[in-house]
Amino acid sequence: MSQMNVNVFDLNLVRVFLAIWELRSVTSAADRLGLTQPAVSHSLRRLREQFSDPLFVRVGQRMEPTEAAWRLYDPFNRALRVIQQTILNHDAFVPELSERTFTIAMSDISEFYLLPQLIAHLEVVAPSVRVRSVQLDASTIAGSLRTGQVDLALGYLPALSDAEISSSFLLDDSFVCLVSNRHGAAGLPLGPEGFAQLNFVDVSVHATGYKRVQELLGELGARWTTTTRIEHFTVVPELVRNTNLAAIFPLSAASRIASPGDFSFLELPFDLPSIDVRVHLHANFQNDPGLLWMRDAMSEIFRVSADHMIRDMRLVPAQGS
Repeated sequence: MSQMNVNVFDLNLVRVFLAIWELRSVTSAADRLGLTQPAVSHSLRRLREQFSDPLFVRVGQRMEPTEAAWRLYDPFNRALRVIQQTILNHDAFVPELSERTFTIAMSDISEFYLLPQLIAHLEVVAPSVRVRSVQLDASTIAGSLRTGQVDLALGYLPALSDAEISSSFLLDDSFVCLVSNRHGAAGLPLGPEGFAQLNFVDVSVHATGYKRVQELLGELGARWTTTTRIEHFTVVPELVRNTNLAAIFPLSAASRIASPGDFSFLELPFDLPSIDVRVHLHANFQNDPGLLWMRDAMSEIFRVSADHMIRDMRLVPAQGS
């Protein structure tokens, strides 16, 4: 390795290195960092020149690290964490004065449930604070939290087992069968046979809780018919309200429907576990007073909302309950 002048080493190259390491892709690293692919490729060339090593080599569709890259990873990761913590410890967070933007990864179900309450809360206690919601992608969220590309992640993420990510409980959610009050099944206890006779709208979403319920129903051998498939969960209430379609819908989101009198909420006739919804924060930012404040604000909103949901929801028990 040639002699390196550490005084002129560009620390931005560390972020590029770690993004490529995490995603094994120059294109994906560019997306995460908000850079163009040529810019990331140029940074990789500079890294290769600095360390006289390819660092990452293409194997099929992936960029795999060389032995030199393996040696660099831990020091680079620790160095970035030290820098981030130094910056965070320097800055105090005063909610009523802050103009900070928080990037929160969540599904459209979580947006539907949380955002109206969160924004209303911020208007009172932190009027200049902004929230940027981004799509929750379970396959990449660990890396996005580690690099700070995402501040907090909200949802059911059992695969997020990274020891450096702390998770705070928000809500035990469950799923119900949602039908219009004009539907023939409205107000009636639902059994497996009745469930099998319904026509459901299915939703193509990234929400891991909804996907898990679908998997569990399949494992239990539940029969159900899907006649309509849509992309966004927030469309479901209007679709169900005006048709004879049924939907498997989270109880939390059901409690937020604008006109609950238009719907009947039926307990599913299957023994399904609750969905553990949490807010996730990476250890790199565990001393960030702003993120801790936002996490606590979200936790309090969920606590109060859960109390109202339990008290106000009229859920028709399943057949035989």
